[in-house]
Amino acid sequence: MSGHPTLTALQNALKAATADAEKAIAQVVARDATLHMCHPFGDVRGDQMWDILYAPLLDAMPDLERRDMIVLNGTTPEGESWVGCMGNYMGTMIRPWLDIPPTGHLTHMRYHEFYKFDGDTIIETQIIWDIPEVMMQAGAWPMAPQLGKYLCTPAPMTQDGLTANGDGQATMEHVIAMLTDLCKHPAKGGPEVMNLETYWHPRFNWYGPAGIGTGRGIAGFRNWHQIPFLRAMPDRKLDAMGDLKSAWFGEGDYVCETGWPNMRLTITDDGWMGIAPANTEVLLRSLDFWRMEDGLIRENWVLVDLLDLYRQCGVDVLARMAEFNKARNIGPITLPESQFS
Repeated sequence: MSGHPTLTALQNALKAATADAEKAIAQVVARDATLHMCHPFGDVRGDQMWDILYAPLLDAMPDLERRDMIVLNGTTPEGESWVGCMGNYMGTMIRPWLDIPPTGHLTHMRYHEFYKFDGDTIIETQIIWDIPEVMMQAGAWPMAPQLGKYLCTPAPMTQDGLTANGDGQATMEHVIAMLTDLCKHPAKGGPEVMNLETYWHPRFNWYGPAGIGTGRGIAGFRNWHQIPFLRAMPDRKLDAMGDLKSAWFGEGDYVCETGWPNMRLTITDDGWMGIAPANTEVLLRSLDFWRMEDGLIRENWVLVDLLDLYRQCGVDVLARMAEFNKARNIGPITLPESQFS
């Protein structure tokens, strides 16, 4: 079964997040651990994890729950020990968080969280929370509409994301070969040089972050993500093609990658997602999970730190959101008890 005994204590404490989670964090996370967090948090020290990350989120969603859907445990080719988790935080949002107005409803936020271990102690994390997903549910997303489908990201179709096991080397080699061929376009030819049909299942689902959205099959993937992405950033370079570093590990039909950052690119042409063509090199943080079926990629979960990408282009998305919300009451919401209770 996937996972790490030390991390399991923290996961269990966050299933129904309470102050017990603060104790669990203190027990498993080194005080001087480096927690690489998505924008706007930045790098956080281990002994700040509760106060900066979870206490404010729990204040906004007092009934917060953590729902893991994929947990992979592995050792990278470099000998590092990592655990990768994908799931959704869920809770009733009754107070603002990061100045995002409360919804008064069940609110979901996908997370991709990677934990690096030294023995039984977490010494580093690389974490992206899909904050734009919360902004969209609150009707407070101030940037361009996404092209892909908006949905609460589902668990693997096979429902085995928490029990993956076995050698993931073949899965990893397949995914790395796919990414290598992706980067042949456009420098070495048209879309055909990417050999998409060789790697992807005809009915694959690509679960992109809020701001990009989800696509199905090659047509959905290309139209709702890849074509706009490559038009804006044809020079993109993956970690293996430069000086950036990623951690790769897999179990059975699953493989994952974490990098902080792991892609280098320049926004050109007419821009991307409403971002003007800055003609400035930016670095992208992308934390990904893949599942293979019958020798092809059937599902791919992708989170990108889009708020940090906007930041590198001189756009403060949260400040822009605040401009939109000047005439909006973002105070706490009190829900009346049901008349049937």
